[in-house]
Amino acid sequence: MRYFPIFIDAQALQVLIVGAGEVAARKLELLLKSPAHITVVAPEVCTTVRHLAESDQVTLVERAFEESDLDSRRMVFVATSDEALNADIHKLATQRNMLVNVVDNTPLCGFITPSIIDRSPLVIAMSSGGNAPVLLRYLRQKLESILPANLSKLGSFSERFREKVKQSLSTVTERRYFWESVLEGDIAEEVTQGNDDKAEQKFLAALEDASEQKQTEGQVYLVGAGPGDPDLLTFRALRLMQKADVVVYDRLVSPQILELVRRDAEKIYVGKAKSHHTVPQHDINQILVDQAKAGNRVVRLKGGDPFIFGRGGEEIETLLTAGISFQVVPGITAAAGAGAYAGIPLTHRDLAQSVVFATGHLKDGTIDLNWQGLAQGNQTIVFYMGLTGLPIICEQLIKHGLSADTPIALVQKATTSDQKVLTATLSSIVTHPQLSEMKPPTLIIVGSVVSLQSKLNWFE
Repeated sequence: MRYFPIFIDAQALQVLIVGAGEVAARKLELLLKSPAHITVVAPEVCTTVRHLAESDQVTLVERAFEESDLDSRRMVFVATSDEALNADIHKLATQRNMLVNVVDNTPLCGFITPSIIDRSPLVIAMSSGGNAPVLLRYLRQKLESILPANLSKLGSFSERFREKVKQSLSTVTERRYFWESVLEGDIAEEVTQGNDDKAEQKFLAALEDASEQKQTEGQVYLVGAGPGDPDLLTFRALRLMQKADVVVYDRLVSPQILELVRRDAEKIYVGKAKSHHTVPQHDINQILVDQAKAGNRVVRLKGGDPFIFGRGGEEIETLLTAGISFQVVPGITAAAGAGAYAGIPLTHRDLAQSVVFATGHLKDGTIDLNWQGLAQGNQTIVFYMGLTGLPIICEQLIKHGLSADTPIALVQKATTSDQKVLTATLSSIVTHPQLSEMKPPTLIIVGSVVSLQSKLNWFE
């Protein structure tokens, strides 16, 4: 993110625009939506600028630029057709630590103006850093069609009662829960329909009820984040992630998914790798209990699915003992994601009529599995967390009846742009020259269905 997005208070902002053509007119028109005071300096003035300059906010100076024009200004837009002059003004303004924008010349811009959707007091600003203006325009059109024009009424209503809510509800969490109930309920509907008196009556009644309640009871949501691709999140998972007060997440949650969490939520990393637990499981369980008892809405964000090698069962046992309310939100498990994105169907009418998921290591660190049950024909086996124990897995499957020529696939970082697939046989995979390049998280798929990978591999 090269350009850091901020909103500047324009109440007493002094802005200079150098140039008075149609390009400058667009900037002037935008600035006039704010309370800023604007000075326009140019020897020649187009009709549009002259018309806009009739506003009391604008001072029009019809002469060539002088360095003293920069005095007492905090922001300057340079919009002349003289490239040398534009560069000189940029240099002078930069020396004064001013915010400077040379229109249509990104390298000479200390800031850029975003694409704006105005539902004042709600304002949405978007930018592509000057790299994709058509895409930006497309996204703005989409958002304009989704966001109703009367959304501004809801913003004004919220602004009107913000201080009263703050006085009535003492904690940030209580206020957040209250506002969410307002914005998602019939009060918001009354506001957007223009029924202000009815909306106010319902609002004040709801606020009185909320202020009389004791501390808000927290809740824990065990949420499956899926195998890595953010597009594979469920709608419910995304909704809870954007409402969470606290997010407790592990190392299998991709950075792209973590970006979708509410910005001001507290994020607690409890990542674990084989034989290296950053935070022991019993401590994770206690974190969930403590945060919920503090009245927080807690999302326990897990890679894949919470109930498939995600220790979700262990965590909710603790929550039950502590009397903490919880919900479980399933996610696409890694096996399903890896198989689909690697082009390996886990079941197939001709090749595999069953599929079994197994862990590559048990709680005590061993790989003491039911090998006889796993080594069955016409069955796909998916091993989670099995990369370290790969030699033992191959050895035991062959020993218990699978052919040494049975296909095997390793899928690293499935469903992400870093996905890598390595295929071989049970007898050859451990000596494969590229095996050393495979790193966790890697899933192991064993069975005849792996033979379809080269034909069905659509993602890579």
